[in-house]
Amino acid sequence: MTDSRGSYEVLYPWADADPIPLKGLTAPRVTDLAGRTIGLFVNDKRAALPIRTVFERKLKEKFPTIETSWYNAQGPVLMGKVAPGYEDWLKTVDAVVLMVGD
Repeated sequence: MTDSRGSYEVLYPWADADPIPLKGLTAPRVTDLAGRTIGLFVNDKRAALPIRTVFERKLKEKFPTIETSWYNAQGPVLMGKVAPGYEDWLKTVDAVVLMVGD
């Protein structure tokens, strides 16, 4: 609706309360990638695998001493739900890069 001055009333459809409180990252940052194992996590979208392939190649060009470890999420990745084997995989890597193929 416009008023007599030609301006619009804009309504914001988001509630003031979010049921999930925001929190920052708690893990310490990796300061150097040399000799580290980097986890490459992909969802099950069509473009995720090609993104990972290109990203991994470029990452290894820049940091030739790194190792990579892949984790392929099967089905939707939901907040609060841990996929089978994910926790064990996390113990084997020093940092994780998440790729979403949307």
